[in-house]
Amino acid sequence: MTTTDSPNANAGGTRYAGLLIVLHWLIALGIIGLLALGLYMVGLPKGLPVKATLLNLHKSLGLTVFLLVLLRIVARAVLHRPPLPPMPAWQRAAARTTQGLLYVGMVTMPLAGYLGSSFNRYGTRFWGILLPKWGWDDPHLRELFFGIHGFIGYGLITLIVLHVAGALKHQWIDRDNLLARMRP
Repeated sequence: MTTTDSPNANAGGTRYAGLLIVLHWLIALGIIGLLALGLYMVGLPKGLPVKATLLNLHKSLGLTVFLLVLLRIVARAVLHRPPLPPMPAWQRAAARTTQGLLYVGMVTMPLAGYLGSSFNRYGTRFWGILLPKWGWDDPHLRELFFGIHGFIGYGLITLIVLHVAGALKHQWIDRDNLLARMRP
């Protein structure tokens, strides 16, 4: 462990703690991959054998990313986060709102997917292990939760675009080196 990886080494510094940086990028890559896989699977016809394989992969990856998100929430509460650079109050509010909504989406989307899977006869397998079902075979509730899951997915796409656009604006237009805080 380097000194920049310890929670107190960056106190007052301009970079996130190493664990937060690693979790940010793992979660970002995972969510982008899951969104792409989800959008691809929606277009596949029912009954196609590869669809079941991809669906189980999507569930396992989704739950893995969900666990990383929970770890990131705990780590964020404990580890140092650098202050935002000087900016207008509306930009600070927009950044906080976008980040807050990203976290809400990263928690509620997998829960909605898990609940949707709980209301069918197949349930959820996490890397081959059948997880407990929270429901019974009910097509109406399954569709409700999968609808919520999909709605949040489109919301996350929008929030990710806003998050990336804001970071790039700060890097290229404001030139305040905001990206350095989260750069690996």
